[in-house]
Amino acid sequence: MFGYSMVQMVRTHADKIERPLREQILNLYKPFKWTPCFLHNMFEGMVKRRKRYSVIIEFQEGCYDTGCKQVNEVMTNHKKNKIKNHFPRVSCCSAEITPNGLEELLSHCNHIKKVYLNGEVKAFLNVAVPSANAQNIVRNGIKLTGDGVKMAIIDTGIYTHPDLTGRITDFVDFINNRPEPYDDNGHGTHCAGDAASASVTYMGPAPQANLVGVKVLDRMGSGSLETVMQGVDWCIQYNEDNPKNKIDIVSLSLGSTAQNYGSEDKDPMVKIVEEAWASGIVVCVAAGNEGPEARTVASPGVSDQVITVGVLDDRDTFEKTDDEVASFSSRGPTIYGINKPDILVPGVNIISLRSPNSYLDKLQKSSRVENNYFSMSGTSMATPICAGIVALMKEANPSLTPDEIKTQLMSGTDLWKDRDENVYGAGYINAEQSISN
Repeated sequence: MFGYSMVQMVRTHADKIERPLREQILNLYKPFKWTPCFLHNMFEGMVKRRKRYSVIIEFQEGCYDTGCKQVNEVMTNHKKNKIKNHFPRVSCCSAEITPNGLEELLSHCNHIKKVYLNGEVKAFLNVAVPSANAQNIVRNGIKLTGDGVKMAIIDTGIYTHPDLTGRITDFVDFINNRPEPYDDNGHGTHCAGDAASASVTYMGPAPQANLVGVKVLDRMGSGSLETVMQGVDWCIQYNEDNPKNKIDIVSLSLGSTAQNYGSEDKDPMVKIVEEAWASGIVVCVAAGNEGPEARTVASPGVSDQVITVGVLDDRDTFEKTDDEVASFSSRGPTIYGINKPDILVPGVNIISLRSPNSYLDKLQKSSRVENNYFSMSGTSMATPICAGIVALMKEANPSLTPDEIKTQLMSGTDLWKDRDENVYGAGYINAEQSISN
């Protein structure tokens, strides 16, 4: 038997290669079972030169600049290898790399801490918006509507729906680099309406809040670790560049299956959302739709800092005694043993804004409501409703920090005070009580 040098490389550097990436490299050898041994070296050499992986490279603390320089030097020796994007806030860069390039990097770049597969990230969609006591809240004689608050919807984009007229203040596209707002999937538009629709019939909690569209998912509702990191990093930089007109809230109705890195703080997705949190941005994240099993909370919802949102099913009644956690809502504890979700928010059969001719609009015609609206279910819908309620809290008291908002939200809930926190969180969101706190 010949070849198999990549197996040795994986064994030698296992501590620096994330498990999914290790598995993909080892799976390259499956076809070798039916290849004559004397051809192994030739085929392995071709694979090592031609196969490319999209990765995130993390550097040791304080070694970002030196590490990037070393990586650049190695990549000049290998075709099809290049650095794509830089994330100095979390000491990472994204890159395209061949097995040959990876082997030399791990052997000669002593500042590399870990190499992660740039894995897929998806919208959390489970194939009249409940108010959650978020309507007609008055403080100091003024009805709270989210006026003066800015929310970023990091998703598939935002369609310029009539119910959002004049309130999409900024738009950035990390998929197709288009300058004007659009949504070719429909998920992001629905989420924007969940938070801030000004429809008389299907009004969101914050109908006067401003919105920033950050497109990190494609027409199929799929993106990557890299595109999500780009989107969150862009929001942090936006605030540094616009200190008088900051993004107050980020809503992330997306995620991926959590990988166990030993601690959630070592997860690149968690690192970037916690960087946003530390900068003063309130981050609302979907728990995921993998319930009812335990330990199914997705990344970055496994973060112990951000607000992780599960789904309440109100069963289309006005009786609170009929309310229950949705069967699909992901449960804790997280794979790191942290209690999650933090709170439950309505997320079943939510009617919000439709993006005409988008992927979901064509796929699920039966979900259309009237001409301009669309019905969806999922933690994707619950998360921006939570973000809309946070906008009311920020309007009422702009000085509130992310930690203070999370505390007030969780202490102001209704129901289930004595039930399992890993199913029900702190309870059912109540905007009025949270603002009163």
